[in-house]
Amino acid sequence: MSVFFLGVGIVVAVYFLIRNFVSGARCKSKAKLDGKTVIVTGSNTGIGRETAVDLARRGARVILACRSQSRGEAALAIVKRESSSSNVVFMQLDLASLKSVRSFAETFLKTESRLDILINNAGVYMQGRTEDGLGLMFEVNHLGHFLLTHLLLDRLKECGPSRIVNVSSMGHNAGNLDFNFFSTHKEFGAGDSYMNVLKTYCHSKLCNVLFTHELAKRLQGTNVTCYSLHPGVIDTELPRHHTKTVRKLLRPIVVLFFKDAEAGAQTTLYCAVQEGIEGLSGRYFSDCSVKEVQPKARDDAVAKKLWELSEKLCGLS
Repeated sequence: MSVFFLGVGIVVAVYFLIRNFVSGARCKSKAKLDGKTVIVTGSNTGIGRETAVDLARRGARVILACRSQSRGEAALAIVKRESSSSNVVFMQLDLASLKSVRSFAETFLKTESRLDILINNAGVYMQGRTEDGLGLMFEVNHLGHFLLTHLLLDRLKECGPSRIVNVSSMGHNAGNLDFNFFSTHKEFGAGDSYMNVLKTYCHSKLCNVLFTHELAKRLQGTNVTCYSLHPGVIDTELPRHHTKTVRKLLRPIVVLFFKDAEAGAQTTLYCAVQEGIEGLSGRYFSDCSVKEVQPKARDDAVAKKLWELSEKLCGLS
């Protein structure tokens, strides 16, 4: 019996050691955000919702920008309850529709006087086509946020110092942007196999890092800064489109080695509120610290080409 309890004790100790390591660094800033307004896209669940709760606790007026009205309103009740703040609002935003992005921005600019922090958090992990005829992951994970940022940029400048935070992934390291392929397929990847879907997702995450790199250059001389980040490997609803069998097989690994949503929100929060990082605009963060990226993720020519393509697709050029 003593051997049994010793074994259990060892297993428990190893579990907590792994969980402590996996949980990663935490945002230690105590910054208050009274009088500030923040938009968090995709904030009905996962790290987006946890980010919204934390920012509301700091005193910010938080806009939950979500596609589903029912899920957004449910999240609104949760964020208000967990943050003990009533200064939280749901506004509908479908990043798979450029029309919806424009409508959201128009409504926001008419009804809200400030914007201090824009957190481009929403993301999808599945193939598909949008009403604009583009790849679903490209439009939701990159282009919708590109247009949203463009439409809200003047307000961010007016309210500066302000920040733009783009949630990417370490998966961007496996991404590549083939513009010739895009011209034919309206997406940087194709195919429904597990690897093809993963590759397409990684391409979209590389877009996030390159967008941030180019945006920072264009924001020089303003009081707006921007950052991209890897939140960690998170146990969220992002992979909900896997088959039930795959999810069951992955569950033990997820429980042991993946961050929960609250831990996963820490680097987003760091980029949103940490004092003294203004000089790191355009850089990429992970575990609440700046990280170097591969040359392809800071390639000026590719970043400029992606920007120009995005402008054209959004009708901005």
